[in-house]
Amino acid sequence: MTPGPATILVVDDEHLIRWSLEQQLRREGYTVLLAETGAEALSKAQAESPDLILLDVRLPDADGLEILERLRAGDPESLVIMITAHGGVQSAVRAMKLGAHDYVIKPFDMEELKLTVRKALETRTLRRDVARFQAELRHGSGLGDIVGLSRAIRDLKALVQRIAQSDATTVLLEGESGTGKDLVARVIHFESARAKNPFLAVNCVALPEHLLESELFGHERGAFTDAKALKKGLFEQADGGTVYLDEIGDMKLDLQAKLLRLIEEKTFRRVGGMRDLRVDVRIIAATNRDLAKALEAGEFRKDLYYRLKVFPIYLAPLREHPEDILPLAKHFIARFNREMRREILDLHPEAQACLTRYAWPGNVRELRNVLERAMILTSGEVLHLEHLPSEIGASPAERTPTPQTLFKAVPVAFPMEGVRLEEVERDLVRMALDATEGNQVRAARLLGISRDALRNRMKKFGFLSST
Repeated sequence: MTPGPATILVVDDEHLIRWSLEQQLRREGYTVLLAETGAEALSKAQAESPDLILLDVRLPDADGLEILERLRAGDPESLVIMITAHGGVQSAVRAMKLGAHDYVIKPFDMEELKLTVRKALETRTLRRDVARFQAELRHGSGLGDIVGLSRAIRDLKALVQRIAQSDATTVLLEGESGTGKDLVARVIHFESARAKNPFLAVNCVALPEHLLESELFGHERGAFTDAKALKKGLFEQADGGTVYLDEIGDMKLDLQAKLLRLIEEKTFRRVGGMRDLRVDVRIIAATNRDLAKALEAGEFRKDLYYRLKVFPIYLAPLREHPEDILPLAKHFIARFNREMRREILDLHPEAQACLTRYAWPGNVRELRNVLERAMILTSGEVLHLEHLPSEIGASPAERTPTPQTLFKAVPVAFPMEGVRLEEVERDLVRMALDATEGNQVRAARLLGISRDALRNRMKKFGFLSST
């Protein structure tokens, strides 16, 4: 719905000024209210909640600065532009200290006043948009959103709360994919004193190395071919807040060195920059890799590992705390009821039993996706086993793969005259990508090859553009 015109309250004891401002502002499309005294201004401000107030410093029944204080006390977000006589700069300065947005001096130029009003209203709109965005980002990121009754979840929530309220500037989240590392990172930020400052996230394998460096640290104009303007990186933009580095185990070694310097010295340089910039950010890093093995393989720096591991948090896979499966399921059903405007009341006992028995290789993320799918499929008020994927209801023996079933899963025939190895390879690459929902790093690990080798095969088989 398109918002209506802004409402402006004009407060001045001179009839001619009130009339003139009303005519000019109405022509600009604003709704205009008028008040002659301070008492009338306070009454209309409370009743009408105007978007902007033009307030004269001199009023017949009160000092305009006193009215400003009372307006701001009633609504700290009140947007007030003071009108002061020529030579009243001291009053204007005091008004700004009391929370006025701006001031204009009589006799004022009407075009300049209209520009001041327009800019003030744009600022108000921007503040509201930022507040709404922050509220949306924070929604679902409180301590209560870490759901579960197990000892593992209780310990996790206690640790998260302690870290959030501490001055810790580095946190390492470890655990399998889908265990909720993104949620824990957001909770740490929004439960901390940094909550009003930015929370910015980046996946360290989603961008090529040179782009990731520019994304994190920014770059100067002319630093490389496409650097046509200065760009601030995430660390600079998040000053006072939090930067979340997902999949840090796959960050290249030279970039790890720059990250270590930032952590230890609180300074960095933009790509192509010559001066150090200082920032105050909390860095939350996450990985599903075994970093100890990465250290042994020389793929991760020891000094960075131990610097990040000051506050390690391990998120256990869902199969290790199955008592949390049903509380999580009911939590997701309640969430999807709100989002889909549904009224699913419960899970059938048979469905509950199967959810509890299932091993959940995709952890909490898989559980959430399964329930979202089930709620789309059902038209009733109860989720039944038939609404769940077939593997959820299968017996453990049916779900345990054997060499024979794995071989049969490869969709190629094996006639006496043989098969083309390239076709088998193509099918295996596709299966690995399907099994990991397109995650190239995890698919490469399943195949026992590097990510670059996987990408080369994806281009070869037409799964990825070669451009």
